Amino acid sequence: MLYTDGLNTLFVFGGIYAATLFKMDFGEIILFGIALNIFAGIGSIIFAFFDDRYGPRKIIKFCLLALIIICLLILLINNKIYFWFLGMGIGLFIGGLQSTSRSCMSRMTEKNNQSQMFGIYALSGKITAFLGPFFVAILTSTFNNQKAGFFSIIIFLILGYLIIRNLNLPKGSHC
Repeated sequence: MLYTDGLNTLFVFGGIYAATLFKMDFGEIILFGIALNIFAGIGSIIFAFFDDRYGPRKIIKFCLLALIIICLLILLINNKIYFWFLGMGIGLFIGGLQSTSRSCMSRMTEKNNQSQMFGIYALSGKITAFLGPFFVAILTSTFNNQKAGFFSIIIFLILGYLIIRNLNLPKGSHC
């Protein structure tokens, strides 16, 4: 739920961040979004193989760490070309993270409860969907700086990592 809030906030505010800090026009933002989605698709395919080999929990942790590092790097750069490069990395790891999270959920859930569990999974993301934008707004307005607002996304990713790292999974979950 927490890292999903971070991802959703990244999707919502990524274009605003790109337009404001990197002076990207509407056409560039559309192209950036298309490229991001292509890399997300590639990431979901690549990480499916690693998911089968190492299990989803390890891949989720790896993708979260990679996203945290990339987002921290984005805070440090001021170059549009570097932003594009790092953005494609975000797409790659978001694709892997989202597909592997669903894989983990299906492995953790008994076959006769999967519909219920995926319903709760979807609902939990909707219930807290306001948190990411709320903290972006609070930090951006408090510090009068979009990078401060962007940092809240990293906090959500870190919290998600800490929870998944310490999560006790049921035996036989293959997660």
